[in-house]
Order: sequence, then C-alpha cells, then structure tokens
Amino acid sequence: MARISGVDLPRRKQIWVALTSIYGIGQSTSREICDRAGIELTRKSDELTDQEVARIRQVINDGYRVEGDLRRDVSMNIKRLMDLGCYRGLRHRRGLPVRGQRTHTNARTRKGPKRQAVKKKR
Repeated sequence: MARISGVDLPRRKQIWVALTSIYGIGQSTSREICDRAGIELTRKSDELTDQEVARIRQVINDGYRVEGDLRRDVSMNIKRLMDLGCYRGLRHRRGLPVRGQRTHTNARTRKGPKRQAVKKKR
C-alpha cells in the first residue's frame, strides 16, 4: 500500500485517481504529477514499486502544497478575514454564505437545519 503525504492511497485504482484522495490534489494536478514522475496514468496504485512511489513523493514535495500545510493556510486565511472584520470575515463568523448567495430561502448547508417556530396556546 502506497502512503504519500500521510495518506494511504486506495488500492486497485488507477494512480491518477488514487492521487486525488490527497487533499489539495485534483484530477488535472494528479495527471500532471504522474507525467512529471514518468508513470503511466493507467497503472494501478498497488502495482507501483518503491522507487515509483518515491518519485511521486518527490514531485509532490517539490512543487505542491498539500494536506496539513494547505489546510493550515486555508484556515489561517479565514481567520485573517475574521480578525480584520471585513464583510467576508463577518459572514464566516456568523456561519452564513460568504459568496453572495441568497439567504431568505435556501442556504441550509451553511445555516444548518431549520428551527421550528413555537406557537403559543390560547
């Protein structure tokens, strides 16, 4: 089982698909990594030799920000916006949509489940 950047790659998947399980690597980036490492895209992840895994590791370490470093950068960027008190920071702080979506209806992913209104008995 190949382990890259602290992530166990899924077995029996093509290497370009398996690399997308690493945070910060999408489909186009994984294809680019395979090209730079000189590995066929159709090779299965459990068929890789130790040298090939080392080449992939080297390519990722040299040119890409992934996993812990990337997560830390993203969270620090959000924290910076919140500390500045700008509009986007306030939206993050309140748990509302940040990119201009409507909130009168919808926005349930950010706002959470609906709260039922309590009716008084007469």
